[in-house]
Amino acid sequence: MSVTQESIVDTHAHVFHRGLPFVQGRRFTPSYDAPLDAYLAHLDSNGIARGVLTAVSILRNDNSYMLDCLRAQSDRLRGVVAIDPNADLNRFDEFEAAGVVGVRVNLTGGLPVPTFASGTWADAVSECVRRDWHVEINDRAARLDESLTPLVEAGVKVVVDHFGMPDRQQGVSDPGFQRLLHFAQSGRVWVKLSGAYRTGFDIARAAAPLLHEAFGAERLMWASDWPFTQYESTQNYETQLNAVAEWIPNETDRTTVLSDTPRKLFKF
Repeated sequence: MSVTQESIVDTHAHVFHRGLPFVQGRRFTPSYDAPLDAYLAHLDSNGIARGVLTAVSILRNDNSYMLDCLRAQSDRLRGVVAIDPNADLNRFDEFEAAGVVGVRVNLTGGLPVPTFASGTWADAVSECVRRDWHVEINDRAARLDESLTPLVEAGVKVVVDHFGMPDRQQGVSDPGFQRLLHFAQSGRVWVKLSGAYRTGFDIARAAAPLLHEAFGAERLMWASDWPFTQYESTQNYETQLNAVAEWIPNETDRTTVLSDTPRKLFKF
C-alpha cells in the first residue's frame, strides 16, 4: 500500500472483555477478550496511527470500558457511543471530554428504527448537530432510508456502516443500496468501507466503485471492524487493510479515504 501507513485512521473497531456486563438477549456471546492492548498491538504492527472505538451491541449503551480506553489513549483514539436518549443526554459533556465524536445506532437484527424527528431522540440529534458530532447507522440497506431521511433533514452528519449492508442475494442491485447512492447528494452522509465479509467480498468489489463515484473519496472511510465479531475464525486485520487498494485503486483518492477524510470527521 503506497499511502503512508502511519497516517491511516482505522474508523471502526470494538473493545470488550468477558468481565463486562453483556446484555440479555444479545445476538452473540464472545468466547474471548478483545482488550485495548490487543487492538493497539494490531495498529502498531500495521504502522497505523489512530483508531476509532465503536460501541458494540453486546454492551448496549454501557460505554464505561470504551470511555476508560479513550481516556488512556486520548491522542490516538476517538469514540462513538451507544446511548439511551432518555438517560444519557446529560452525559454528553462527559462523553466529549473523553474523546467521543458520535453516537451509534445499531439496528442489526431488525430492531425498530428510532423516531429521530421527535422526542428525546430529536433532542439527541440536535445535540449532535450542536457539537458537530455524527450519528452512525448500522442497518441493512433495505431500511437505511428510514433512518437517513430524518437525520439528513435534521442537518446532522450521518455515517453508514459496512458498505450500507446490501442484501447478499441482490448485491448492488438491492434497491436500498441504490437509494443510499442517492443520499450522496445531501453532502451529509459518509460511508464506511468495512466489514466486507458481512455481505461478501464480491459485493464489496462491486459496491466500492459505485460508492466512490457517488460520494467521492471525501465521503468514504476505511475500517477494520476488528475483532470481526462472529467472523473471527475467517478474518484477520491485514486482509481488511490490504483490500482497500483493490476498492480504491487511485493512490490520491486512497489517501483521502484512509487518512484525510477520517481525520477531519473524527476530529484528530
